Amino acid sequence: MSEFVHLHNHTDYSLLDAAQSIDMMCDRLTDINMDSIAVTEHGNLFSLVPFYQSAKKNGIKPIMGCEVYVATGDHKDRHIDKNSKKWNYHHLLLLVQNDIGLKNLIKLVSIGFLNGFYYKPRVDKDLIRQYSEGLICSSGCLAGEVNYYASIDDYENAKRAALDYKNIFGDRFFLELQNHGIKEELKSHKVLLKLSKDLDIPLIATNDNHYAFEEHWESHDILFCCGMGKEISDTNRLKYEPRQFYIKSQDEMHKMFKEFPGAIENTQRIAEMCNAEISMGSYHLPMFPIPGLDGEADPDEYLRNLCMKGLNERYNEITPSVQKRLDYELNVIKKMGFAGYFLITQDFVNYAKDNKIPVGPGRGSAVGSIVSYASGITDLDPLKYNLLFERFLNPDRVSMPDIDIDFCVNGREKVIDYIKDKYGNDSVAQIITFGTMKAKSSIRDVGRVMGMPYGQVDNIAKMIPNDPKITIDKAMEQNKDLKNVYDDSETVKSLIDHSKVLEGMNRHASTHAAGIVITPGPLTDYVALYKNPSTNDITTQADMKSVEDLGLLKMDFLGLRNLTVIDQTLKIIKKRHNKEIDIGALSLDDEKVFNLFSCGNTVGIFQFESSGMQEHLKNLQPKAFEDLIVMNSMYRPGPMGNIPEYIKRKHGKAEIRYLHPSLKDILEESCGIIVYQEQVMQIANKIGGFTLAQSDLMRKAMGKKKKRLMAGFKTDFVNGAVKNEINEKTAIEIFELLEKFAEYGFNKSHSAAYALIAYQTAWLKTYYTAEYFAANLSSDINDTDKVVKLIDDAKSLNVNVVMPDVNMSFPDFRVIDDHTISYGLAAIKNVGYKAAEDIAKARKDVTYKTIFDLCTIESTAVNKKTLESLILAGACDQLAGHRAQQYESIDKVIHFGQLYNKQSNKNQESLFSSDGVDMEIPIPELAEAEEWSSDICLSKEKELIGFYLSGNPLEPYLMDLKDFEVDDVKGKDSELRLGGLVSSSKILFDKRNNQWAIITLERMSSKAEIFIFSDLFNKVKDLIHENKMIFVTGKLSNRQSEYDDVVKIIADDIIEIKRVRDKLSRHINIKFSYEQSNKDMLSKVYSIANSHKGHCRFVLNIESSSGYCQRVVSNDLNVSPSLEFIQKLRDILGDENVWIDS
Repeated sequence: MSEFVHLHNHTDYSLLDAAQSIDMMCDRLTDINMDSIAVTEHGNLFSLVPFYQSAKKNGIKPIMGCEVYVATGDHKDRHIDKNSKKWNYHHLLLLVQNDIGLKNLIKLVSIGFLNGFYYKPRVDKDLIRQYSEGLICSSGCLAGEVNYYASIDDYENAKRAALDYKNIFGDRFFLELQNHGIKEELKSHKVLLKLSKDLDIPLIATNDNHYAFEEHWESHDILFCCGMGKEISDTNRLKYEPRQFYIKSQDEMHKMFKEFPGAIENTQRIAEMCNAEISMGSYHLPMFPIPGLDGEADPDEYLRNLCMKGLNERYNEITPSVQKRLDYELNVIKKMGFAGYFLITQDFVNYAKDNKIPVGPGRGSAVGSIVSYASGITDLDPLKYNLLFERFLNPDRVSMPDIDIDFCVNGREKVIDYIKDKYGNDSVAQIITFGTMKAKSSIRDVGRVMGMPYGQVDNIAKMIPNDPKITIDKAMEQNKDLKNVYDDSETVKSLIDHSKVLEGMNRHASTHAAGIVITPGPLTDYVALYKNPSTNDITTQADMKSVEDLGLLKMDFLGLRNLTVIDQTLKIIKKRHNKEIDIGALSLDDEKVFNLFSCGNTVGIFQFESSGMQEHLKNLQPKAFEDLIVMNSMYRPGPMGNIPEYIKRKHGKAEIRYLHPSLKDILEESCGIIVYQEQVMQIANKIGGFTLAQSDLMRKAMGKKKKRLMAGFKTDFVNGAVKNEINEKTAIEIFELLEKFAEYGFNKSHSAAYALIAYQTAWLKTYYTAEYFAANLSSDINDTDKVVKLIDDAKSLNVNVVMPDVNMSFPDFRVIDDHTISYGLAAIKNVGYKAAEDIAKARKDVTYKTIFDLCTIESTAVNKKTLESLILAGACDQLAGHRAQQYESIDKVIHFGQLYNKQSNKNQESLFSSDGVDMEIPIPELAEAEEWSSDICLSKEKELIGFYLSGNPLEPYLMDLKDFEVDDVKGKDSELRLGGLVSSSKILFDKRNNQWAIITLERMSSKAEIFIFSDLFNKVKDLIHENKMIFVTGKLSNRQSEYDDVVKIIADDIIEIKRVRDKLSRHINIKFSYEQSNKDMLSKVYSIANSHKGHCRFVLNIESSSGYCQRVVSNDLNVSPSLEFIQKLRDILGDENVWIDS
């Protein structure tokens, strides 16, 4: 063991205060030949498990600890002495000596967050005394009580504090010496040395490490500024002494503390005393209380009974194959000891179902289990769709099952409450997650702290590709512009270098969206707890992976919006039609539903609504549920490239080949293409002779590209294939095919379950269109882009969403009839659900006639802002007066409301006296005001609703857009032309400091992102303003992906939309058949053309009876492209026979 051991150390889990990851720390220790270290985060144990695991992996002895905050009084006291410069807490270092100490430290740190949080998670001396066993204590840094008093030469108070801790810890208390070149530290040494001699308390030397390498001191300073919200140039801020708080070598520490005999050696002594271990190899499952049985009961037998009952309900006949599969799965579950897991899971899932809380049909590989199906956990028959149990639970690799459950968003909390009631509130918690400084965000954070211009930093951040796994180094390899700007500017070099140091470090803690942990007893017997000061959520201090590694029962409870949409749709159907729809019992072969998929009419359909997917569906023309499973699996990065080939094979336009006839049964469902992980496993089983469990291990090795493992599997596979009379060459080809596809193969079980939800949503959209749209719109009420998309899609299906109306609308979107939906009042900005609810409720007694009536409903939620928003959004259009009058009358309305409520209160008081008089308040006249123009009304409406509903400024140009837009993407280089309204613009600077812009163009029913580079920007910058109507010609951006619903265009030219017809028209074309032509018609056309002369050539396209078209260009007549002229021609010849060439 090292002669000196660092016992005071912080990693990036001391959030925004330490700039070293655990890996950095371990690498530094290896570099300086040290084999032990303590990690002592500020007040938390966030790093406990990852530090322990990483240290063990690197041959380093992990010493667990924490730098706790000790309240000056009771830890629950929230008082701060405003006359004091000190906070109401001190620091104290606690190190874990043994397993009891670890448990006690977990308790202490949890109490700090749960009960003692006031700016910091605090404990007190009484708590420390209660939980002191198994812990070693040192006096900490300058912020420690003993060291603080020592630094101000207050020997008596320092002595009193030291004796307090010596009385608690005995010979396990040490006085801590630090030397970072801070004068107060050096001053404290004299008092600490005297205390050590007088009180017989040993000394230890520490360095308060916050970064691994000396050269990272500036990066740490930037991170610290980030946590304080300061710029690095700010002189009025806290600072660490430069170049001091890094992991120093043993030699450096020896030189600094050679005057203090024993201080170095005592660190080794403490390290030898600390021998706690974290148990990682066992599971801690709560006991499931078997109903009706007291004491001991066999969970395996109870699970079997539940499953047999479920099989009888699920199947008309329990065939030998069904029974065999159940018996096999139950035997594996019994052998692995996981019956309790399944019992717990089925219990809360069935609770949800019994209490009308929508639950998904399944999620992930658990759908492949017949035990899950029979016990009610999932709702898809794994045998019918050939799903594999081993993909879910592998008997050759003992690990906890992982069943994720989708719940309706509105019911998720009820299920969690049920679990807390059943297993104890102190045994159930959510799980922490850590937000990290990704490549882009680290650039932005560092740039902000360095005081760089926002536009410059934003430009650099945008040079980093939008890939969640991207790093700054990879980005510089991929984007030469980023590398160039790094090389050309010292400031940018500094920005990127610091960002690289901080990249990947933990930035903040939050609550995992889905994770729940359940323990057999109090959580703090197993894991520390954290209380988020912003939300009051109580979570584990261990993240999802650490919770699993500790052997605790972890569940994912996901709130799935689409389940809420289905549930709300069913409720609307029940209310409107008095029909109970069993959504789980739908026939999965409905021709009308598949027609919806085949038409690509999948806006609002779960997993199938992207524009790319819609195109593939139109080409595929799915006719069976299995087609949906395939498409859901293939439409993702990697396998997406195989979709065109799959469609060709599906329609007989490409040959289906199999490397060996044995593959046909496995790959026939996907036309010979490996799509599913289960297919990889089945091939390994059938061809290579692997068990399905071995096949799953091979699949995982392939997916993770573990070459050494794959080499072994390849040998076994080829040998097994040869035994099955398949020649070696073919066997190698099949294995290499598996290697190629295993990385992209998707879990069929998950895809099948989600395809079922997609089918259910499509069925509702097909048969109850208005109801489905109303539920979907209400679910997405705060997402303007989705609301616009849904409204446009509804309109295409003859369902119109009408303007909000205080006399008709409700808080959410409501079906008025089969073709009409009323806009939800709560979707209007500044209105809110409560005000909308009050307005709707009051209509039972009154119909609103004037804006003044809205103040008579006794609602505290309906205020001035609410009324203004209702008026501007058009919700009061059916009341007396126009919008301008109503808006200008707001102060009158509010005054009237105050008088009305005052009088109403008096009238109520008069009920209890004999002399009360009921006086009516006269309704004032509306203010005189000039009526707003249509454009002003639309502009204000958009401001409050988020888009144009009653009209659109582009409507006068609809024919221009119809005639000149080209938005069908035929290839990367094809020309695109789009018109719309500039809704936002971002001005940027390129590496030559030239301005360029990205604008959002709002079209009639979609959006586009337009990139305007510097040459064009200088010519058209006067058009790049909000609400300007423009027309863009350009090409598809390289940033466009198939997943993008917003088209991205690099602009070649931009003009005002009103100039489109005049500028882009070159030829006016008319077409008619030779038989159709007659003297009168031609004379009429010529007469109209002659009276609309202009700059365009007039082209006649005459079609013969054989279909041949002769093109005749008029040499003596040029015509106008005016809308009036074009419309006259179309009235005579038909819309399809008149067009304009650009």
